[in-house]
Amino acid sequence: MNIHHQFTPELDPHFVAPVLWNKAFEEKVAASPDSHRVDIALTRADGTCFRWGAQLLPAGPENEKLNNHYVERTVKFLLWMKGGCTIMVAGDDKVADMLASTYCQGGAREFDWDFIGKLIYDQPIKVVKVASAADLPAEHMTSIALGRNLDGYRIGFDLGGSDRKAAAVVNGEVVYSEEVVWNPYHEKDPNYHLEGVDDSLLRVAKHLPQVDAIGGSAAGVYVSNEPRVASLFRGISPDDFRNVIRPMFHTLQKRWSERMGKNVPFEVVNDGEVTALAGAMGMNDDAVLGIAMGTSLASGYVDPEGHIMPWLNELAFVPVDYQEDGGVDEWSKDKGVGAMYFSQQAVARLAPRAGFDFGDLSFPEQLKKVQAAMAEGDERARRIYETIGIEFGYSVAYFSRFYSVRNLLFLGRVATGEGGQIIIDKANEVLRAEFPELHINLCVPDERTKRHGQAVAAASLPKL
Repeated sequence: MNIHHQFTPELDPHFVAPVLWNKAFEEKVAASPDSHRVDIALTRADGTCFRWGAQLLPAGPENEKLNNHYVERTVKFLLWMKGGCTIMVAGDDKVADMLASTYCQGGAREFDWDFIGKLIYDQPIKVVKVASAADLPAEHMTSIALGRNLDGYRIGFDLGGSDRKAAAVVNGEVVYSEEVVWNPYHEKDPNYHLEGVDDSLLRVAKHLPQVDAIGGSAAGVYVSNEPRVASLFRGISPDDFRNVIRPMFHTLQKRWSERMGKNVPFEVVNDGEVTALAGAMGMNDDAVLGIAMGTSLASGYVDPEGHIMPWLNELAFVPVDYQEDGGVDEWSKDKGVGAMYFSQQAVARLAPRAGFDFGDLSFPEQLKKVQAAMAEGDERARRIYETIGIEFGYSVAYFSRFYSVRNLLFLGRVATGEGGQIIIDKANEVLRAEFPELHINLCVPDERTKRHGQAVAAASLPKL
């Protein structure tokens, strides 16, 4: 297929943008009179269903590799964006067989099969063939009407890997905030986490006459106020996770309702979702995709109606590069995924190509060295940021095929300083030249959002 990039990332010259690869594939399909359609439903046990369908090249060994690549990479994106544990396929049994042999124990995507299926949705991913698209369930999903509730006396909190932040919020204004250092990653006692969070709530509650609602954010995957997978709890045994950590926020809600003598609404969601919500509130606009380039790639989304969606939005694992030798993620063993291109790992991946030799320095220390070099005008550092920016521009265009986006909120350690501005500038250059039909505002949080936006947004989650 003929794929032409107007911009070539200097330090990653074989980069293949999925948005352009897909466009070339779809043009090839459109020129094929014997193309056929595949329809896919991605479902969960609770009845949630996401639908996707597309035309494929005519069946046959000469087209099988292209068809399989197009479908598998798209399904991978949808799994980590939307979530689901059953993949239903109509229109192409060979594609269904390919997915079944890929997303299974021992398959190429065993990590996704185990992580999304067993850990998040309590059952491994399975692939089901159906006779026709008419036999697939209709799309069914709900948005979460959380956030922008500023009335009353509220507590907002955020759980990080090195500290717990909490704030007392009165009618949308922070009247007191506090950070408490903790070390949750390798703690084996689940009560360390439960009582630690409660301690932060008690500390800020002293500055309120009463507590009407509590909202929080934390890294990880949360479903119905329950942590399903989160690095904060990596030291906890499976039994303690199931018995103490998973119902932890239900336990705290009951505890605080008893203390207040009334029902105290309590909501906890992924920190990326709250960051996106904070950005939406700060900009007074919606359709916000938040991207944080830090230790990994974190993300969150607020839809055009201002709602948080019950999706995964784990863009660290979605494909963003289709080249044969794309960066390989050590955890998932997949290549070309977001974490390897838009995080500290991306800087470490590109630094040797730029001419840096950091030896055994950790990724955070390597980022600091590159940031210091950038501050001194080192062209090697500039090339790293320009490479990330070009790849980011193409990826933003790709994300817009799945998300309705007016605003992209850009933050994280990689986004700080002059390097972050270079990334934005290069991404905007790509978007203007290659995708003029897209009108996406790339922005960084304002100072008020940086100071208190996360706390206010978290506190605003529950409705009284």
